[in-house]
Amino acid sequence: MTAAVPTLTSRNPADPADVLVSIPAPGAFAAADAVERARAAQPGWLTGGAAARSAALGAVAAALEAAADELAALAVREVGKPLAEARAEVARTVAIWRYYAQAPYEPSGAVHDPAVGPGLLLTRRRPHGVAGLVTPWNFPFAIPSWKAAPALAAGNTVVLKPAPEATACARRLASLVEQALPAEVFTVLPGGATEGNALVSAADVVSFTGSTAVGRAVARVTTARGVPVQAEMGGLNAAVVLPDADIGQAAAHIAAAIAGYAGQKCTATSRVIAVGAALDPLREALSEALRAVTVGDPADPSTVCGPLINERAREQVSAAWDGLSVLAGGTVPGLPGWYAAPTLVEKVSPGHRLLCEEVFGPIAALLPADDLAHAVRITNSVPYGLVTSVHSTGLDTVLHGLDQLDTGMIRVNAPSTGVDFHLPFGGAKASSHGPREQGRAALEFYTSSRTYTLSPAQTM
Repeated sequence: MTAAVPTLTSRNPADPADVLVSIPAPGAFAAADAVERARAAQPGWLTGGAAARSAALGAVAAALEAAADELAALAVREVGKPLAEARAEVARTVAIWRYYAQAPYEPSGAVHDPAVGPGLLLTRRRPHGVAGLVTPWNFPFAIPSWKAAPALAAGNTVVLKPAPEATACARRLASLVEQALPAEVFTVLPGGATEGNALVSAADVVSFTGSTAVGRAVARVTTARGVPVQAEMGGLNAAVVLPDADIGQAAAHIAAAIAGYAGQKCTATSRVIAVGAALDPLREALSEALRAVTVGDPADPSTVCGPLINERAREQVSAAWDGLSVLAGGTVPGLPGWYAAPTLVEKVSPGHRLLCEEVFGPIAALLPADDLAHAVRITNSVPYGLVTSVHSTGLDTVLHGLDQLDTGMIRVNAPSTGVDFHLPFGGAKASSHGPREQGRAALEFYTSSRTYTLSPAQTM
């Protein structure tokens, strides 16, 4: 008797009866086959030259831009992303491909004089081969693109394994990308853990975004193989508000970072640290701001907080506020789909899961701090270190405190959410493993440096 083939199913989180995809999982052999086909295509993609790669990536950007409305609507339907955010993600995705379309023309090395005698010393960066990309559902177009575009620009081929919840988005992205590229240069491999494990075990370079537990496993496997790897994992991000901050502006920024896309971003704010006299006014302003957030159908342009990705995610969020002092939210709206109201809690004990784990939902804890040094200690007290937002009008104080923050990214007078695709992205501690993503850092990750020594031939 043969075992049943697992099924990949993707549902609309705002209407769970709406099934977008239900297909058999391809299995581990399909993953290995995709890598081998990509490996065979890689030399031709590289030797086709910089102009061909640049033109292809530019064509991808144009195709995505032409399909922008369709792609945004698909992200709304499949992953519950509010329409305004979905449109912004698609626009960012187009910009990412345009940015990396210029990368094939960038210098790939340098020339040096030898220490002694004639000749030349050269350094040159070359692609690894096949890039295996494992991506989450929450940014179904942008994250695959900010991994794939630099990998392709540098001359690698790509096999992308998206999260099952974003299968339809990944397949549509692939249909647009593949039109501009030679066969087998970019492949989407739908699947779950089986396919992901097989890809990680076969690719020549691996980039992962997802949970900390899985990311650590990916890092172990690839490190044992001697394969370059980067893993972007969890966050437990803090917003630090000093007494001299514009409290209204800070509350608006923090509310957006808590409630936007139902808090389903690794850069979302989950701890709000009020320093000294900022506590009382911030408590009132932030509670009011969260209560004013529009919760509802992600297809409505006014919606800020749509549904959580599935029922289990909503259960985790509602369990997190259970028994705590709730300042705003703490309810499940009576809507179809998996919704939770944006929630602010206080008087949270140090060992509570909100202060130790990433809940990945629209909930944050308000914490008091005596002074900036105390706020920095609270910020650094968790296993993660992705991003911190700091709110103050006194930049001298802020800059003094910034050096003590053990986080990869710091945003001053801005929400913790938000990514500049041309700058390095990544965190510290359990948030990240390996080199940074995005910008020029990505081009370095997807290539390895070689050193050449050119000495003149001896003549008789």
